[in-house]
Amino acid sequence: MKLTLRVWRQKNADAEGAMSTYEVDGISPDMSFLEMLDTLNEQLILRGEDPVAFDHDCREGICGACSLVINGEAHGPERTTTCQLHMRAFKDGDTIDIEPWRAAAFPVIKDLVVDRSAFDRIIQAGGYITAPTGSAPEAHATPVPKPDADYAFEHAECIGCGACVAACPNGAAMLFTSAKINHLNVLPQGAPERETRVLDMVAQMDEEGFGGCTLTGECATACPKGIPLMSITSMNKEWLRATRKAGKR
Repeated sequence: MKLTLRVWRQKNADAEGAMSTYEVDGISPDMSFLEMLDTLNEQLILRGEDPVAFDHDCREGICGACSLVINGEAHGPERTTTCQLHMRAFKDGDTIDIEPWRAAAFPVIKDLVVDRSAFDRIIQAGGYITAPTGSAPEAHATPVPKPDADYAFEHAECIGCGACVAACPNGAAMLFTSAKINHLNVLPQGAPERETRVLDMVAQMDEEGFGGCTLTGECATACPKGIPLMSITSMNKEWLRATRKAGKR
């Protein structure tokens, strides 16, 4: 396959960015998208040019590191992570636009790499439990009803890639935040700090500068792990309950 790539290049967070055009040839349909970028970078290095910076780690679709907007879609045309997107999803001769996540809370570091530490701070705001209780208890020591365990696991599948933010027209982080809150709050170990957790995590989310949610549903459509849109509704109910309870104290 021969492809034309239009790639966002930005030297650093303070520099002006622009799209640069590159031609790549000899691309196998069985290559992953990141392997195709590796091929591009090999060519750039051989020409003495600066390679394109992009995020990646496990390349197995489980770490959430890869983060590209491909032809205007978070992670590309298939509902998967960028590293699991293969070049057979494109045609010989295609022109492909490659951009970083676009959100005020995800500033560009270089080229296609953005700073997603805002997600880390949201998680830190809620934690799991703040009381120092020593080492972790045996996982099977606390019985958990299967419906609750299934619900928690469904939300624990969130890998924090940020596709929900990139796909949202408002740059909202509601799907990510709701997944983390619902995962922790439904389990008995998370019950003692259920109210403070949702209040603290939502407050941190707002402080990070993410946009407001208008339930367009683009976040759930782009999520490679299938976190349901109803997760946001559940979080909103948790937040209202916690707000009312805090107001009565």
